[in-house]
Formats: sequence, C-alpha cells, structure tokens
Amino acid sequence: MGRKRRSATARRRAARLKVFGIGGLVAAVLLVVFWHLVWVYVVVAAAVAGVVAGSWMLWRRDRTARREDRRWRERDAVAAGHRTLAEVDRMTGTEFEDFVAALCRRDGCTRVERVGGAGDNGADIKGVLPDGRTMIVQCKRYAPGNAIPAREIRDLMGALRHHRAEVAVFVTTSRFTRPAQDLCTEHGIWALHRDLLGLWNNGAGLLSFPGINGAGQGDRQHLARWKRTYQK
Repeated sequence: MGRKRRSATARRRAARLKVFGIGGLVAAVLLVVFWHLVWVYVVVAAAVAGVVAGSWMLWRRDRTARREDRRWRERDAVAAGHRTLAEVDRMTGTEFEDFVAALCRRDGCTRVERVGGAGDNGADIKGVLPDGRTMIVQCKRYAPGNAIPAREIRDLMGALRHHRAEVAVFVTTSRFTRPAQDLCTEHGIWALHRDLLGLWNNGAGLLSFPGINGAGQGDRQHLARWKRTYQK
C-alpha cells in the first residue's frame, strides 16, 4: 500500500515537472518569435528587478551592520560596567585608551577611534558626540597619588585647535592641580578626574559632565583624605 502511494506521488511530481518544462519551452519559443515586440519590456523588467534586488541587499547589509554595532555597544557597556577602578589602575596606557573609547561608544558617540601613540598630536581618541559635535579625548592613566599639571591642559587646548575639534575631554585616573582645574573651567574643557571616571564607569552619561569641568574634587578635608589614601 505504501509503495503504491509513493509511486502515485512520484508520477504526479513527474507530470508537474513535464508541464512546467513544456510551459517553459513554449514561453522561450514565444519570446524568440516576438522578441522584436517585447524586448523593451524585458529589458525594463530586468532593470527594475536588478534595482530591487540591489536595494534589498543594501538594506539587509545595513541592517546587519546596525545589529552588529548594537551588539558591540551592548558588550562594551556590560564589560565596562564590570570593571572597577582598581582594575583600571592595572591597565596599560593602551588598554586605558580602549576602555575610555568603549565608554564613549556606550554613551552614543560615533566614529570613535583610538589614535594615541607616536604622532597623535595631543589626542588619544577622536570621535563625534551624540549631538553631532566633534571631540578629542586625552587619556592619562596616572597613579592616583599624582596630579595633572596645568601644562597638560594647555597641551590639550593646542590639540583642540590642531584637530579642529569642538570639544576637548581630559580623562584621568588621578586628579587635577588647582591651576589645571582653573584652566578647564575657563576654557570649557571636560575634565574627568578619578571620582568622575568612577561615576562614568558606573553608568553616568558623558554628556552629564560638561558643566563640571574638573570641579567636584572636594574640599581640603577631602584632599587630605585623598593624600592619605594614595600618596604613600
């Protein structure tokens, strides 16, 4: 019984293939015979089909790229959120730059690239803020007991002009001297010292720091505790 059923199914399939084959042959013959009348329509149909297929492929490729970029940002956000400042202190300079670049991407910055190294002209990272402004970032993974002097802020100001960027960000695992902090406030430098870096790493957005510009390092008592903790 099963063999008869399979045999009947095979015969029906063969019959359909035969009909399709004959139909295709007839269509080919008609196309050849009437080619002088229909060639324009065939060419137009082929062109439209090519445009549709190409557009569909570009759309699929863009969709895939956007999905991969979103996954990349999500992985960076998760990884960055799991790092502690103690782990950051153990990073190399290059690893610290990659870490800061990942935080920038997490917060919606685009075209982020690490350019630190010889000949970087004062910028370790370049990118575009979510609001469209171009930025450069200087990263200094100093021991917490050290402080960023004013000359490094002046170097960043020069790099801002050299790279023709709109925003300059200084990120450090340390703190800023008073003259350096004053320069940041006067010239609108986004200065993220150790405490602000900790907040950034824990989820605060980059765009929440422009109004601080190096402030928030505490009063004299806070500075005394800082020195007791780090300057050993």
